[in-house]
Amino acid sequence: MKRIIVNENQRGLLFRNGRFVKPLEPGAYVPWFGARIELHPLDRQVASATSGLDVLLAHPAIAKATTSVEVADGTLTLHYVNDLFVDALRPGRYAFWTVFDKHTFRALDVKTPEVPEDIPLHVLTKMNPTLFAKVVVANHQRGRLYFDGKFVRLLEPGLHWFWQGTPNVTFDLVDVRLTQMNVTGQEILTKDKVSLRINLVCTYRIADYVKVASEINDFEEQMRVAVQLSLREYIGKYPIDEILENKDQISTHVLNRLKDREKDFYVEIVDAGVKDIILPGEIRDIMNTVLVAEKKAQANVVTRREEVASTRSLLNTAKLMEENQTLFKLKELEYLEKICEHVGNINLTGSGDLMSQIANIIKSGK
Repeated sequence: MKRIIVNENQRGLLFRNGRFVKPLEPGAYVPWFGARIELHPLDRQVASATSGLDVLLAHPAIAKATTSVEVADGTLTLHYVNDLFVDALRPGRYAFWTVFDKHTFRALDVKTPEVPEDIPLHVLTKMNPTLFAKVVVANHQRGRLYFDGKFVRLLEPGLHWFWQGTPNVTFDLVDVRLTQMNVTGQEILTKDKVSLRINLVCTYRIADYVKVASEINDFEEQMRVAVQLSLREYIGKYPIDEILENKDQISTHVLNRLKDREKDFYVEIVDAGVKDIILPGEIRDIMNTVLVAEKKAQANVVTRREEVASTRSLLNTAKLMEENQTLFKLKELEYLEKICEHVGNINLTGSGDLMSQIANIIKSGK
């Protein structure tokens, strides 16, 4: 017959003909005919593949060497071994060997979903993640908390823990920062039947985090439609020339229309403005031609104005020199000075004053 050794960190359970007889202390045992020995480590809970827990705990020796705990429905029990957290026990009956270890327990009511604040973080992180819902809310967010699909409250930034079970805990997050919405490629006809493509940007922030989710379906899409309708309302009233001359009024019109509907969308509209107005190709070519013609006409006007001013200045100068011979001589000397700057040597012979001889040389080209 096979010899069975029960080590110091074990206990043996003796069965004869399928019935539990007694626990066995460390030592060597040889089972008799019809007997069987189960070996159980002392660092695990008491259990047997043959007999139920009630049968084992009914024996005085096992009852003395173990501690048991009953976990009721709707509760969860934290299990500590030598004051160190080991596991969270679900509803049922458990027994643990106390030969070498001290076992303590803390019962928690999980019918109330909020996890008590005095449970340390390291305890929660060691639990089975299916037992709780972990909600992380960033600084730029708010969390919407639901029990069985019913809104309960808003969650502020931080880490939140909730027991998962009854009720069922769900949540979603909403961004509280200033948000930009782009409305692009809107094809709209002006009053004179020109098709424009307009890109517009709108900035907003959510004002009511609860109602924006519970009382309106896809508020962003509804805001987008409101922008499109306000654009069509304005563009359809004016010809293209007036629209291009008063682009800022488009932004003002759209902003005012959105401001009127802030309460409908549960948002705060901060700004709205037109980014681009894109013309059809043929209209763009025509407007470029007109612009070039206008600029040429403006340049011609400026040229004529300068020519007239220059001629008038020359006429005034001529009148002054005709009336004042001294001024005439000074002007003559000024021009001679400019000419002499480009002449290397001048040889003078004959009679007459210096200025007359230089003037004669210049006139004769010698």
